[in-house]
Amino acid sequence: MTRLKQKWDMFLESVGMSLSNITGNKMRTFLTTLGIIIGVAAIIALMTVVQGATDTMNAQFDAMGLGTLRVSITGTALKRGLTDAELEQLLACAHVAGVSPSLSATMTAKRGNTWSDSMLVSGNDGAFFAHNADMLSRGRAINAIDVAQESRVCLLDGDAAQTLFFGEDPVGQTLYLDGRELTVVGMIDQDENSSLFTQILLGGSNDGTIYVPYSTAKKLMKTSTVSTLEVYVTDPDETDAAVEEMEGVLDGIFNYKDDTYTIINMESMTEAMNLMTSMMTSLLVGIASIALVVGGIGIMNMMLVTVTERTTEIGLRKALGAEPGQIQMQFLIEAIILSLLGGVIGVFVGLGVSLAICVNTDIAFSLNTFAIGLGVSFSAAVGIIFGWAPARKASRLNPIDALRSM
Repeated sequence: MTRLKQKWDMFLESVGMSLSNITGNKMRTFLTTLGIIIGVAAIIALMTVVQGATDTMNAQFDAMGLGTLRVSITGTALKRGLTDAELEQLLACAHVAGVSPSLSATMTAKRGNTWSDSMLVSGNDGAFFAHNADMLSRGRAINAIDVAQESRVCLLDGDAAQTLFFGEDPVGQTLYLDGRELTVVGMIDQDENSSLFTQILLGGSNDGTIYVPYSTAKKLMKTSTVSTLEVYVTDPDETDAAVEEMEGVLDGIFNYKDDTYTIINMESMTEAMNLMTSMMTSLLVGIASIALVVGGIGIMNMMLVTVTERTTEIGLRKALGAEPGQIQMQFLIEAIILSLLGGVIGVFVGLGVSLAICVNTDIAFSLNTFAIGLGVSFSAAVGIIFGWAPARKASRLNPIDALRSM
């Protein structure tokens, strides 16, 4: 028990001496730990931001709904899209609960003396709004009657309302799309409309988006076919069966020609996205780790200089009976403390940088404990690995040679 206490007291004394040496050379300590700080901060910032971006994208995938398939029609030179009759064939599939075609194009929108020639117009049916009820912020959505009667009604998102009805309530007012009068019956929630996948599916527009009935959109866009649609399956567990049925129908429609359509399963897209972000995170962490290696070399360099400067001290301690292991432990502790100091500072810097990035890019910020643990563990490992050689050199100094340098 007494021997154990002696070892503990000796360890505490080594820690105290190490802290004293570190605080006695503040500028050297800062420059030495700078590489560790940058490396750990980069690892934490990259992992936190990538994880936040992944969580945001997965949340938007989930918001699009499990059991929803996206179908994109490429078609052939003679047949570019699907007719209403062919959409009914898809709806007749056993595992398909609903089909929602959509059309989109950039048109000229006018209201009084205000107009925009880059307004995105999206044609959708009642099934789309029934499955995306959260999109509606107020007013009413487009329904089956609007589609059947080719009603001249529309819904606006926040950008479109600001462009055409700045400072006014647009609901109940009228506007013109390519010369056709439409009445605004509702407003789309801005956050829902500006989601990542809505922008991908509909395209971006600085002036906003106007939603009209699908049948009205066909007249506005002078087309009788559709190349984009959502398909809702009866049971998310039967998605694969629904895809197989749809492939059979679409193959028949396009005479079994290759590359005429694409069916996107949101679940498989989520898995692919997670795999891609995981690979990207590993790559970025590997690149950031180079800074840790550079920081470790800086620690080794400083410790070697310290050993040279304290040769006399080492000789005196050995002459007074200090064992090589005790000398080695002291210098190793000093290297580890330096590295951990840089690691802890790097954690706070990395969290600050990642928080700033997330706030300015609308990415969900969450504390990534794995990234913090990884950064601190890396910094401790760097201290041990790069501090070992200088500590061993100090422990193997001949006390007689050391005392001669006095």
